[in-house]
Amino acid sequence: MRPINTGNQRPPRPLTAEQAWQATTGRAGQCVLFFDFDGTLAPVHDDPTAVQPAPKVLAALDALASVVQRVAIVSARPVEFLRDHFVGLTDVDLYGLYGLEHSHGSGETVTEEAALPWVPTMAELAQQARDELPAGALVEYKRLSVALHYRTAPQLAQAVETWGREQAERRGLRVQIGRMVIEIKPPVDRDKGMVIGEAVQGAGCAWYFGDDVSDIKAFAALRAREETHPDFFGVCVAVANPETGAEVSTAADLTIDSPEALGDFLTEAVHRFS
Repeated sequence: MRPINTGNQRPPRPLTAEQAWQATTGRAGQCVLFFDFDGTLAPVHDDPTAVQPAPKVLAALDALASVVQRVAIVSARPVEFLRDHFVGLTDVDLYGLYGLEHSHGSGETVTEEAALPWVPTMAELAQQARDELPAGALVEYKRLSVALHYRTAPQLAQAVETWGREQAERRGLRVQIGRMVIEIKPPVDRDKGMVIGEAVQGAGCAWYFGDDVSDIKAFAALRAREETHPDFFGVCVAVANPETGAEVSTAADLTIDSPEALGDFLTEAVHRFS
């Protein structure tokens, strides 16, 4: 393979992993690594409270945080949940609830002020969902959002999504469809694409790893940064799963088979970036 210029020249798409490494590892100190949590760093579980990071992930993220400009987790989970699952990673930035919350490691959690008035509405909605949804639907209350899961009862998909959309419309809320879940959120303009667009300022390169349709906005943010900043290079990585089909993989540069395989990939990344 012909060597790739690790300066301003970008390798053509689609990328191989080797091309992505060559284009970014020469400027590790300017590189930001962004990760979704569920389905990316951690396998999806029937019980969302039982999810744990895949083997090798914690050690790899800890090591990477010391050799790249920044490591950040961008998730639909609350920051407190992420902090509990990444104990000891004090140099990793945490963006929860699609960016409605954020913190640096164990530091103070900052909440988007525009979302705070919606806390009582979300609590009421969660209780209403528990009272009205059929048995088999799982209600996950996150203070600033409510996720309605039907993973263990896929036959309820239409009923749960219809109920969620109707309640969102009635209350002036927004919905986000995910892997066998519909999430109801405040009408506040925050999503993963906006988080990445802001967090990548000042970076020379970035990788984003995700598995769900909400991550496509993050991919688009890296593409947009490339268009406006010729010196910037972004790598979009999909973690494969049977539920989003080819939609996420088609939008990405590379595809990794599973969160467990990502653990191995990140272990390799430590050596590459070091």
